[in-house]
Amino acid sequence: MAKNFRPVVHETPQSRTAIRGRGASWSPANRFEKLHIDQNDLDVVDFAPEPEETPRRETQYFRDGTKSIITRNNSPDVGFETSLNPYRGCEHGCIYCYARPTHEYLGLSAGLDFESKIMVKTNAPELLRAELESRRWKPQTLVMSGVTDPYQPIERKLGITRGCLEVLAKFHNPVAIITKNRLVTRDIDLLRSLAAHNAAAVNVSVTSLDSSLQRVLEPRTSSPQARLDAIRQLRDAGIPTGVMVAPIIPGLTDHEVPGIINACAKAGAQFAGYTIVRLPWAVAPLFEHWLEEHFPDRREKVLGRIRDLRGKRLNNSQWHTRMTGEGIFAEQIASMFAVSCRRSRMAARPKLSSASFQRPTTQPELFN
Repeated sequence: MAKNFRPVVHETPQSRTAIRGRGASWSPANRFEKLHIDQNDLDVVDFAPEPEETPRRETQYFRDGTKSIITRNNSPDVGFETSLNPYRGCEHGCIYCYARPTHEYLGLSAGLDFESKIMVKTNAPELLRAELESRRWKPQTLVMSGVTDPYQPIERKLGITRGCLEVLAKFHNPVAIITKNRLVTRDIDLLRSLAAHNAAAVNVSVTSLDSSLQRVLEPRTSSPQARLDAIRQLRDAGIPTGVMVAPIIPGLTDHEVPGIINACAKAGAQFAGYTIVRLPWAVAPLFEHWLEEHFPDRREKVLGRIRDLRGKRLNNSQWHTRMTGEGIFAEQIASMFAVSCRRSRMAARPKLSSASFQRPTTQPELFN
């Protein structure tokens, strides 16, 4: 073996059990890595520690040296063209997260690595300011965040998302936020300032009102009650606020849709949206193992319903149906969602405006 050679080691699902505070309990092989060591293979590994001997996985943070901050997409079913992601990876640890495979581009795993090795874009506010100052920037709504949550736990300390909002408020550039964390209420002052120009909206994501389910499904997110409280605070401040019932997991959370919309409407939510769970690449085996760990009695039902929604597969990335699924169960969910919105008098999603966009100018000082 070459000197200093360090093989990439990933666990198999059988070698791990549920880890408190984590969504994933193992790290599936990176699809871009040629070398993969199975820790259960006794011909390769001399000793595999017992689950109880495995140290708790601490979160590590790494500086991301990105040179640009605004991401663009041309997908017809995403609903926005530009987004901003202050972090890569997400400590929230939602087991179903469709963004997990993005960590594989970094040579890491979509499993535990995704939620415990977080890339931090400390210079995001400065990069954003430079991009908005450029004459090439066409004022439009920026979404925070299109991939990972901008209000994950480390944001409380680093304040990168807040720094970006300060820049957006200075330029009056519209922003739409999607988050599962009550920490968004910390930035009500900036969001209120933007809302005065019809340039801010917040979507609070609510997957379940069952706190016991939420703790294992989305282990480091705010509780359902905390999210409802966030909706109340945002609405009391006059900020357009809605709920994203996302993702709906058939056989596990789909029956909660009417209750979620009703509870959020009572808290002040004005509009609603939804998506069906997506399981691209390594997310599928991670989710399957999670079901076996936490809901073995529902495993086959849930996976069967997902296949019914996805053309007999666990994932179908086809445009126009990947967000909502297809077939009779998809139609039932869509109908239930629509009826629930009508009963709760949900309005249409607001259209934000860039009419007030401005590029601040600094006058040169003639005298000290």
